[in-house]
Amino acid sequence: MQQYAVNVTLDPDTAHPYLILSDHGKQVRHGDIRQKLPDKPERFDTCTCVLGKEGFSSGRFYFEVQVKGKTDWALGVARESINRKGAITLRPSDGYWTVWLRNGDEYVACEDPPVSLSLRVKPQRVGVFVDYEEGLVCFYDVESSSHIYSFTAQSFTEKLYPYFSPFLNYRGKNSNPLIITPVNDNK
Repeated sequence: MQQYAVNVTLDPDTAHPYLILSDHGKQVRHGDIRQKLPDKPERFDTCTCVLGKEGFSSGRFYFEVQVKGKTDWALGVARESINRKGAITLRPSDGYWTVWLRNGDEYVACEDPPVSLSLRVKPQRVGVFVDYEEGLVCFYDVESSSHIYSFTAQSFTEKLYPYFSPFLNYRGKNSNPLIITPVNDNK
């Protein structure tokens, strides 16, 4: 899958005002101050999340995200036409194919209804693989090379964008950033 690695950069125009993106667009964390940003139609206003700049409408693609030290996060892909205003439900019928971590140890595949995942090892780096034509979105623990979850038999009809939510920082407990890491950089 790593042969399908793509260079993903975060799109500041979609980022919730509480999110702080690094200058090079590879890291995102939740800050304590709501930034004064223009309320563009593509910007999330309730969900603390951000999309990748690059969308994909065919083929296969793969990216890796470091989640080390975080108690809460959500990752995956979202279709271009998702609702970005107000409350959002992460599920395929609403255009989101995601996995999340809550409370440090509750891993969930955001299906409809949600599927609890029991992972033996807490992933430090998560790989996300998409096969557009096959309707497949897979999540992997990069370090242990183990499969976390797959959404299968989906039908994609529009561009898919990488989706990231570092979640709230909970007074510093969850302040680590999500970091888009170069593939094959397995330090």
